[in-house]
Amino acid sequence: MDSFKIYSQSDIDSLINTRNGEEKLGQHIQIYSHCEEDSTQTISLACLQQSTAQYVLLGIPEDIGVRANLGNAGAKTAWKSALKAFLNTQSNSFLKGDEVLVLGHFEIEEPADISIQGLRNKTNEIDALVYPVIQKIAQVGKIPIVIGGGHNNAAPIISGVSIALNKPLNVVNIDAHADLRDTKEGRHSGNGFSYAMQHGHLNQYRVFGLQENYVHQSLPAYIAASKNIAVIYFEDLLTSKKAIEETWEDFVKDLPEPSGLEIDLDSIENVLSSAITSSGFALNDIRKILLSNHKKYSYLHICEGATELADGRKDLTTGKTIAYLVSDFIKALRPHISQKL
Repeated sequence: MDSFKIYSQSDIDSLINTRNGEEKLGQHIQIYSHCEEDSTQTISLACLQQSTAQYVLLGIPEDIGVRANLGNAGAKTAWKSALKAFLNTQSNSFLKGDEVLVLGHFEIEEPADISIQGLRNKTNEIDALVYPVIQKIAQVGKIPIVIGGGHNNAAPIISGVSIALNKPLNVVNIDAHADLRDTKEGRHSGNGFSYAMQHGHLNQYRVFGLQENYVHQSLPAYIAASKNIAVIYFEDLLTSKKAIEETWEDFVKDLPEPSGLEIDLDSIENVLSSAITSSGFALNDIRKILLSNHKKYSYLHICEGATELADGRKDLTTGKTIAYLVSDFIKALRPHISQKL
């Protein structure tokens, strides 16, 4: 049965590599502690509220939505690698670790029916599993940081935060794809934002780095006809004289709150994913965007990465890439002790 696994201290300790003279984030992070008599694997708003952590880290290790979109399986492999890399990051004055509560991960069973329709039906079930957990996190004023998993999970994340705040979100997505496919196709990783719009949980939607080679014929007209959708094409960034981070700042500065931030790892060149690309953002481009951020996003979702794909391709650095992005996102809203260069 699909469920959510809440992590214990032993779950965290098993992933930390200790070394004399060093302290790791994993030695300081918070875990969910039951504050009520009920010790079952359920999440209480009151217990969440008691944590002083501002950020709640959790994983959705599944690739069912990707496969439902005819993509390569493997996105389910990123979570554990990313968590281990994050927990083994040095704890210091730049990032201590106690700012973060590591909640756990969703455990999602393989469906008996693995046809395309069966996978799309299962993706619907994943939506129903994910959004209530996200809703609880946002309801107590904390910021979910979600590691996927496929981009299908954008829909339940947006829904969970929107329901908690009782208003639609405005979302910016760093992605080579728009993921605005027709909802009539059934749920998959290519139409999460279409579903969020259809359900009234997504207001403004912006895509940064959309690649012309991945745009189907009718999409530009659809975007042009919508007052709530805006894109910047990757090809325009390549030919612009402005730095990417400057263009980014102009693109999001008027994005109203509450807002969410999506990072699809297939937008970063040579990061292992279902749609791995040789032409995309450099990792340091995205790190600059995150480290210079001054907006208070209501959630961060990093998705589509993999350490191993079903076809046998492997890259163990994906976890460290995700750990960089998570730590940069958190550090941007903290005072820096170093002088500006």
